[in-house]
Amino acid sequence: MTVDTHALLPIAEQAVTIASEIVKTRLPGTVTAKGDRDMATEVDYAVEHAVRNFLSRETPEIGFVGEEEGATAAAESGLKWVLDPIDGTANFLHGLPLCGVSLGLVDKDMPTLGVIDLPFLGSRYSAAEGHGAHANGQEIHASETGDLHTAVVAMGDYAVGSDAQTKNRLRLALTHELVLRVQRIRMFGAASIDLAWVAEGKVDALIMMSNKPWDTAAGVLIAREAGASVVDLDGSPHTMNSAATIAASPKILADLVELLAEARKAAERSE
Repeated sequence: MTVDTHALLPIAEQAVTIASEIVKTRLPGTVTAKGDRDMATEVDYAVEHAVRNFLSRETPEIGFVGEEEGATAAAESGLKWVLDPIDGTANFLHGLPLCGVSLGLVDKDMPTLGVIDLPFLGSRYSAAEGHGAHANGQEIHASETGDLHTAVVAMGDYAVGSDAQTKNRLRLALTHELVLRVQRIRMFGAASIDLAWVAEGKVDALIMMSNKPWDTAAGVLIAREAGASVVDLDGSPHTMNSAATIAASPKILADLVELLAEARKAAERSE
């Protein structure tokens, strides 16, 4: 299917506006457990239903994948919308304003459009491939920091679940390496915020040891369009199939990949 991605940006913006209004005006309601310390609220489901219904009317030819209720048949291949109705549900439940609605458009395994709204911070980020990245309508650019010692680096959450101890060996080793070499570490608890703030230059890098498409589709495209480098754990180009999500000022990317390799060796020694 040949689609003018940029022409779909107003539709994506409308969808995210619908979602953001629900998030701002409704209480979390009943909480559904999805796993160890993983949950969804009534608002997560309400947002996903509303956005799915809107997009099915506006773009019936494009598939849809939502974090809470999965994919439509049309999303099995080709072009699809990918939604995280509330990225940072734990923050939302605790009344922390660090949560966002994240909607990306993915062509096969590469994002081509993204919109992120942070309802409680009044910030909207958007990008379409080849058209730059914007925050509240103003063009934004990633950091040009060239020295890890002056870099603020965001980290994704530590793992939870039955295999958390194994997964967290690398995360803990990474934390140790970062503590020794960067200015500050931050953990905001929402990939959409991490990637949007890399795009805006508020943080110099993100290292996240996971890559769920609803977490990263929109933010990866926005960060790239703002000039950040986005790669997998080994430094190869990032796709929706990557194991991890590393986004950074291009000038510190090589140092971060080297640091990650050192953390992996340390994690292996601790097994």
